[in-house]
Amino acid sequence: MTSQPAVLPPNHWARSERAALSDLFLELGPEAPTLCEGWNTRDLAGHLIVREGRIDAALGIMIPALASYADKVRLKAQAGEWSSVVEKVRNGPPKTSMMRAEKVDGAANTIEFFVHLEDVRRAQNGWEPRTLDPALQAELWTRLAKFAPRLMKASPVGLVLVTPEGATLTAKEGPTPVTITGEPAELTMFAYGRQEARVEMSGSDEAKAAVAATSFGL
Repeated sequence: MTSQPAVLPPNHWARSERAALSDLFLELGPEAPTLCEGWNTRDLAGHLIVREGRIDAALGIMIPALASYADKVRLKAQAGEWSSVVEKVRNGPPKTSMMRAEKVDGAANTIEFFVHLEDVRRAQNGWEPRTLDPALQAELWTRLAKFAPRLMKASPVGLVLVTPEGATLTAKEGPTPVTITGEPAELTMFAYGRQEARVEMSGSDEAKAAVAATSFGL
């Protein structure tokens, strides 16, 4: 009799990446660099706290007119003893928040915490890609399929994402397409604007240069 694979809750990877990022925050301290321009680990922790716990201020992430207010709320949220700040990240949103629901947490936080964990890891000297569970790679690919067209809409050329196994995803319809090949984790980082992603691009030199010069992400 063959065993069946475990059925994971929708937010399994969101929870595990959150825990790993919280552990890394404690290991590195509040002043470690990140790939988020202008932010150290304390700033990133503040962003995560506000994003989940202060909807009024979280809108400033997307609306430039509210950015100043969002920064004030973030600075307050991230102030104080570092272990207490990290505990707020680890514990997640308030108990009354919809983001505590399994499906919402999985949809909203799987990529969020994966990317920000990598933002911290890859800003440190000597980083190397993690060996990820194939199930996490599959989860990232599934979620990337939903978000890539929005994340990469600024591309002036067509974009096709390809995994080493040959799965393909058209992220942008357009002329002189560029094919970007990598593991789902690396493609996710690239789609979110992290140039440190370990991917390979194929296409014309002009098209590849155009992609390299484009800012992706939200």
